Amino acid sequence: MRTLLFTLLVFLAAGSAFAQQRPLVTEDPETIGAGRVLLEGGIEYLRDAKYPVSGLEGDLTRVPLVGISIGVSSIAEMQIDQASLQHLNIKSRRRGPLTDLMTATGSSTTDTDDLLIGAKIRIAPETTARPAFGFRFATKLPNANNESGLGLDTTDFFASILAGKTTQSVRIVGNAGFAILGDPTNGNRQNDELTYGLSFARAISDAAEVVGEINGRANTRSAGPLPGTESHSLVRMGLRYARGGWRADGGVLIGVTGNDPDLGFTAGFTYAFTAFQVP
Repeated sequence: MRTLLFTLLVFLAAGSAFAQQRPLVTEDPETIGAGRVLLEGGIEYLRDAKYPVSGLEGDLTRVPLVGISIGVSSIAEMQIDQASLQHLNIKSRRRGPLTDLMTATGSSTTDTDDLLIGAKIRIAPETTARPAFGFRFATKLPNANNESGLGLDTTDFFASILAGKTTQSVRIVGNAGFAILGDPTNGNRQNDELTYGLSFARAISDAAEVVGEINGRANTRSAGPLPGTESHSLVRMGLRYARGGWRADGGVLIGVTGNDPDLGFTAGFTYAFTAFQVP
């Protein structure tokens, strides 16, 4: 019983310190804490990534996948994610709505990734009787351009309700929300989609966890999705290992829909530290 309790306490402490859940993307409602900064970086490889707007398909590498979270209070944090480069080895081309705008004519194309800027607020702490609840909103900036074939040149908005509960050595986190996605072919149109995520993390030692999730978005238009707003869903399974303020991770990604990459891999690190005092 003492061993189980100790493992649980260590797990809860780690969950609070590492509220960003690499290699997962489902958001935990817990924040990183006032005055703390969390840095993360990594690499991601996706086989047979699809770009229906430009008509490209190939193997995508994203690196260094930098993210930063800043704890502005005990219940709120600011987030910047996807500061990265993306490189696509082109395997096939087909006609897409914006094919004529592309300047990428070779066997590969490279561009920056679309930056995500957002914030997360913990609304209610976890108790023995109920999960923790939070709210997150974010804006995706159009950093990647359609000339490379990798971007859409649209600004999108996301908002989600977050919930998380720990039972013994297992933490379950769920997200549900919506996304407002612009139409890259017509600036007067948008698609409102449902977003979702469900993840688990199970402690297998004081420092290691097995993690997994399903995360994606679902088109709700009866007439079909607008270009670039198709449904997407990915399953991720991986491991995390923490030591001090550092944590290493690795995972496998499996596409669920026909719009997703077939298979992928990711690896990276997370580092959290106290940077300043909040008055």
